[in-house]
Amino acid sequence: MSVEIDEIYIPTARRKELDQSQVDAVTEKMLNGEQQKPIKVRKGKGRFVLVEGVHRLEASKILGEKEIDAYIVQAPKF
Repeated sequence: MSVEIDEIYIPTARRKELDQSQVDAVTEKMLNGEQQKPIKVRKGKGRFVLVEGVHRLEASKILGEKEIDAYIVQAPKF
């Protein structure tokens, strides 16, 4: 499923994982046409919340993409 990038919230814990060198590497792979696996998001309050794939999401933003392939997963129950 495709999700609009503007509708994805990145939690602080995921932002801390961000490594610019990894974003650059993923961006380069995407420019070379390498297929990227979908990110994982869960439904939040009126938006999607990123679960996995912060580097792929940031690389897509850099490339000017408006949508990204994503799996919608359930939030863990505690």
